[in-house]
Amino acid sequence: MNIGPAYFRQRPDCVTRSIGDETIIVPVRSHVADLDSIYTLNEVGSVIWERLEGQTSFAQIVACLCEIYEVTAEEAAQDAADFLHILETNGLVSTTATPER
Repeated sequence: MNIGPAYFRQRPDCVTRSIGDETIIVPVRSHVADLDSIYTLNEVGSVIWERLEGQTSFAQIVACLCEIYEVTAEEAAQDAADFLHILETNGLVSTTATPER
């Protein structure tokens, strides 16, 4: 999957809590938590999630993963792209071609 120059942002209707190395995400829609759609992210997913503020590019996320986990850029890019696709498919992130301010 080729992401290109993309910037991702956590959706504002998601409540996030970090517990240890994991992150728990609960979508809140129409002021009601969707308890059937609770997402738990592992350490790598949590690292990516923390950088989804709309100003970190996909390339910067990949570089961060390479630095922290000592993986190749190709491995990091594929894993990050797959993970971001899942987040986007589940309505947890939005995407823009330019950084948000």
